[in-house]
Amino acid sequence: MRYIHELKKWPDFTWDDARLAALLAEVRHRQGWLLGRLEGLGFRFREEATLATLTEEVVKSSAIEGEKLDVKSVRSSIARHLGLDADSTKPRDRHVEGIVEMMLDATRNCRAKLTTERLFGWHSCLFPTGRSGMHKISIGKWRTDATGAMQVVSGAMGRERVHFEAPVAKRLASEMKRFLAWFARLDVDPVLAAGIAHFWFITIHSFDDGNGRIARAIAEMALSRADGVTEKFYSMSAQIERERKDYYRRLEASQRSSTLDITDWLEWFLQCLVRAIERSQKTLDAVLQRAKFWEQFGRSVKGSLNERQRKVLGRLLDGFDGKLSTAKYARLAKCSHDTALRDIKVLLDIGAMRQSTAAGRSTSYELCVK
Repeated sequence: MRYIHELKKWPDFTWDDARLAALLAEVRHRQGWLLGRLEGLGFRFREEATLATLTEEVVKSSAIEGEKLDVKSVRSSIARHLGLDADSTKPRDRHVEGIVEMMLDATRNCRAKLTTERLFGWHSCLFPTGRSGMHKISIGKWRTDATGAMQVVSGAMGRERVHFEAPVAKRLASEMKRFLAWFARLDVDPVLAAGIAHFWFITIHSFDDGNGRIARAIAEMALSRADGVTEKFYSMSAQIERERKDYYRRLEASQRSSTLDITDWLEWFLQCLVRAIERSQKTLDAVLQRAKFWEQFGRSVKGSLNERQRKVLGRLLDGFDGKLSTAKYARLAKCSHDTALRDIKVLLDIGAMRQSTAAGRSTSYELCVK
């Protein structure tokens, strides 16, 4: 089996402009519509939308690789970096902090030059302990072939299937020099460049681990340039995670190609991007709903709501699983049953919550949101 990086003219990719033109126009149209809508929402709403989108981007990019991050830790870390959370007493996860720093650098500093040193810095951010799981890996340097060829493999031991084999390590310095030179001049539409860069970098597979996350960060960097803003209002990684099986299937098919034509990959990438921008509508709606709720109920007729009430309301606005009972309120707020009842009564009185029709031990409460 020959891989695309073994072809004679690699990496002189080709694609069918006519086949991609309508999709590229649709992406541009949707980007413009989204940014236009956000311009009318005001700075506070844009900040909240950026926080929600970046949180999803970081969490889902790691989820694609099978790594589950704590959403609260990610959101808190991003909020601190954006100056939206001044609470320095909250515990910090060094691993989460590193991933957040990489993604913020890619998007907030999207116009800065992508260099070898910058990529090494991102890689170090992803693996602050120098380990991937139980395995020690080379940090901030290109991989070697000391433990054998870099392969993407699935299946049980003895019945493995090799999906892809990356270029040998001795090629990496020249491969990355060529990639970075291309990214510096970026002589194609930055939306197309995002798809090309994603495919190109992940095919080179420059590091021992973290190649997928860094490839997606590079793509986000190009997309931020395409948007013309350093804020993020849609998450490509979140959409890729929803279509994870197809994502890997498309990558493998293009990497096993006998030609340098990557039209199929770019077509899928643009279609996925359209779906990501479409889905951002739900994120914006949730942000607006949350903001309007706090604007209406952030203060009660008797003064400011207490910390317990704010904490529970925040959990409900974030998407609380199941029904809220008095007992659940007490556990969430870490208070007594009687205190929970008093808090709930205030929230009912001001119209922030309503009681279910069921009575007795089945009594539950829900938010009054529009």
